[in-house]
Amino acid sequence: MHMSGTRDIRADRETVWAALLDAEVLKASVPGCQELDGTAEEGFHATVTQKVGPVKATFKGTVTLSEMKEPESLHLAGEGKGGAAGFAKGGADVTLEETEEGTRLTYDVDAKVGGKLAQLGSRVIDGFAKKMADQFFERFQEAVEGPSDPEEAPEAEATGGKKGWFKRLVKRDA
Repeated sequence: MHMSGTRDIRADRETVWAALLDAEVLKASVPGCQELDGTAEEGFHATVTQKVGPVKATFKGTVTLSEMKEPESLHLAGEGKGGAAGFAKGGADVTLEETEEGTRLTYDVDAKVGGKLAQLGSRVIDGFAKKMADQFFERFQEAVEGPSDPEEAPEAEATGGKKGWFKRLVKRDA
């Protein structure tokens, strides 16, 4: 299956680049992620639990980053095995372009599934993959830039929310 899309993120390109390489941001962004550790240089190991149609599985897998051209583009390649449920693997090319408002993130994804997952049919799998990509980039965007309504920020912090936490962390360390 093939997917592509864009997100306009209200943060400078260097901040978005740093977030793409940060294990904590990635863990917070991946729906169903229970564990994620590693580094951008050596790769990440993840455990993700998801339900696709009637099939619920815990996937253990790896993600590696390559073809990194800081802070412009990179290639992500991932592979996960979910036991009897099957496997998923794929790759994504991500590019970052400066805009007046911040950074435009563009992604182009190719993915394959096998085992019981493949038996669900392309309509179910494609719908699930689109939902996962949308959720990932929405969570990623919130981690980097914070809520779209500035009045939500104090409320999110008071209730333990993490919206915009990465951008605040980067600014504090600068």
